[in-house]
Amino acid sequence: MGASRLDAFQVVAEPTRRQILKLLSKESLSINAIARNFDMSRPAVSKHVKLLEETGFIAIEEIGRERHCKLSEEGFEELREWMAYYDNFWKQSLHKLEALMDSNTPLL
Repeated sequence: MGASRLDAFQVVAEPTRRQILKLLSKESLSINAIARNFDMSRPAVSKHVKLLEETGFIAIEEIGRERHCKLSEEGFEELREWMAYYDNFWKQSLHKLEALMDSNTPLL
């Protein structure tokens, strides 16, 4: 599945990719270090890493002979925008409910 066909939610829907992002939230790691955390081949982990890079969730930096991965804000933007929309929706709904309750207007 190519990265161009996946939206941010499809990318993070896969548990292995979520776990990779969680690992990278603590520190930058080489692909080999990431692979040691999973019971799958290094090429399988590399495919997940490549997809995360292509969709902007991580950046890869060459350090000597190793490729180190770190989180990147770009991929999270779509998730943030979606969450902000619903966060605003619920805040407005609760504000309207609070105003209604404060007005002592009968609900029936």
